[in-house]
Amino acid sequence: METIRYALDQGIATVTFDEPGSPVNTMKPQWQADMVTLAERLTADREQLRGVLLTSAKTTFFAGADLKGVLQLKAADAATGFTGIEKLKKAFRRIETLGVPVVSLVNGAALGGGWEVALIGHARFALDNPKIQLGLPEVSLGLMPGATGITKMTRLLGLMGAQPYLMEGKLFNPHQALEMGLVNGLAASADELHQMGLAFIEANPQINQPWDRKDYKMPGGTPSSPKIAQGLTVMPAMMFNKTHGLYPAAQAILEAMVEGAQVDYDTACRIESRKLAKLMVGQNAKNMITAFFFNLNAIKAGKSRPAGIAPWKPAKVGILGAGMMGAGIAYANAARGIPSVLRDVTLDKAQAGRDYSRQITDKQVAKGRMDAGKQAALLGLIEPTADVAALAGCDLIIEAVFENRALKAQVTREAEAVMAAGGTFASNTSTLPITGLAQASQRPAKFVGIHFFSPVDKMKLVEIIRGKDTDDESVARAYDYVLAIGKTPIVVNDSRGFFTSRVFGTFVMEGAAMLDEGIPAPLIEQAGLAAGMPVGPLAVMDETSLSLSVHVLDQTRADFAADGQTYTATRGELFTEKMVKQLNRPGRAAGGGFYDYPAGAKKQLWPGLKSFEKPLTGDPQALLAELKDRLLYRQAIETARCMAENVLTSTHDANIGSIFGIGFPAWTGGAMQFIYSEGVERFTQRSAELAARYGAGFALSDAVKAVIEKHRP
Repeated sequence: METIRYALDQGIATVTFDEPGSPVNTMKPQWQADMVTLAERLTADREQLRGVLLTSAKTTFFAGADLKGVLQLKAADAATGFTGIEKLKKAFRRIETLGVPVVSLVNGAALGGGWEVALIGHARFALDNPKIQLGLPEVSLGLMPGATGITKMTRLLGLMGAQPYLMEGKLFNPHQALEMGLVNGLAASADELHQMGLAFIEANPQINQPWDRKDYKMPGGTPSSPKIAQGLTVMPAMMFNKTHGLYPAAQAILEAMVEGAQVDYDTACRIESRKLAKLMVGQNAKNMITAFFFNLNAIKAGKSRPAGIAPWKPAKVGILGAGMMGAGIAYANAARGIPSVLRDVTLDKAQAGRDYSRQITDKQVAKGRMDAGKQAALLGLIEPTADVAALAGCDLIIEAVFENRALKAQVTREAEAVMAAGGTFASNTSTLPITGLAQASQRPAKFVGIHFFSPVDKMKLVEIIRGKDTDDESVARAYDYVLAIGKTPIVVNDSRGFFTSRVFGTFVMEGAAMLDEGIPAPLIEQAGLAAGMPVGPLAVMDETSLSLSVHVLDQTRADFAADGQTYTATRGELFTEKMVKQLNRPGRAAGGGFYDYPAGAKKQLWPGLKSFEKPLTGDPQALLAELKDRLLYRQAIETARCMAENVLTSTHDANIGSIFGIGFPAWTGGAMQFIYSEGVERFTQRSAELAARYGAGFALSDAVKAVIEKHRP
């Protein structure tokens, strides 16, 4: 066996997973073949066996499936995939029905297939380390547990108890696993872990899995139990309301849980195999694996970080502006132990900014997730001030004031004068080009964009913008800082709106253009949700404010005029301008925009929008499909333009940035992956059709077509 070491000593078979040349163990084809051999070896040695220990030679227990192999599967491979899954499960089954105790010694993370390997054991013991992650997160990759995970977790926890860990992919640590009864004990060291395993074998010479015992009953009841049946009746509708049918893995998991709970163990496993085989060859899984495994790991590995620069972490961060963004940045720093100086024009405003962190942590204290001492320590890391001199010693200063060039220039000059020698200055602007803002700096090479998203405490993405003069060290420092505060960095080159704001603008403005065309507002919002966006384009523009969009439009016109050019506004921009300047509907913060916000009641679309509606013709479903295409294609095309213009330089930044930054649907795998999942030829043809009907925003230039082809997987 190439990936498994086997040793038999005094009746104890020690099975050590040890994939050669890899830092982790995976379910690669060779390992699957080795598991079949292992089952045969254990069966041959049965008369000598008193027990089996499943162990790992790596720092983690087991990493799970071979995802590269999944990306290569085609629809015709489903039958072969089913056969392979069943063959592996047969090996699992032979091992756990030997008639001797099998114990899994979990020395590190066991996720996905790794946790399913741990579930082979009649008992599991784990190292007592809260950082160890266990569980079945396959649904987040468009897959489902298929190596007995659904069948066993359902039988161990019950239909309702297992639901969060299967349908939502909720993870847990060893202590939580002990509380749920999924592990039998915790060890302080590897030696103690081994001794626990041996002690269990001695104490349980004959043992079966719970579901193989005559007195087994499913926790909470089967689907025929009245309480369970009632919950299952509404669960599909609740799930569709959340997923809009765009995530087949969640549906397949629910089906496997419920169907499997009504039959014997072996039949339940076979149901599970069939559903996984179908998901594995589907485009949805390929999209989500590309984004949430390969693209995300590329970013974590620093693929977009300039090479050759020493790792860095700021000693103290200065933040200019204690509004919602500045206050959020201060919290993000303090939550990761980084001290901040939070400066505003008055001490009261700065203190109000620090109180934002108090509000967040008050909730954590109330829920028992943080004690008062830790809260006090966190708040102590934020120094509110109105004095620019307090910024002395800060080796990173982030400007987070209003989107006004003159104001940003003023605070830049003031802060740079007291910043630590060799420090880095960053702007949190969302739209203004960094190269222009850097003109106020004495050291434009050390001036970089660090664009956070609101609310900072919840949004994971941070967009790092390289200006014309920004050097590699500043980009690398910004990258390291973003990782240090637990967020996900993407790197883009300077441009108006950069990447995320620019693409987000196409989404909301396409929605506004639809209104101007006479399409009913409820249908526009429904199209956004049906496509997989978190909210409709009109609702999200209300939240970010129509007046801000008009301010950006005015600034763009002024910038073009300064260069002797004329900016031609889009149909959506003109309609938004009309909403603000003629109809006095500037957005939620100012009382209302596309929506009304009655006190104590749910928001509702502004009745005045009905005056723009025109009679609908044709098939309503076809119209909805057209609107969905417009919203998704418009964003994907703008992303490809960013690639063609060198604003973006990698598909991993494009995909992760679009999903985490602007809410591009996760089922697509991101804006560039959406193009490839549609098929380049079909995408090109459909774009041309949309351009003929709705304008140049959908047109693909030769440069855009070339960059799409260049990055085709």
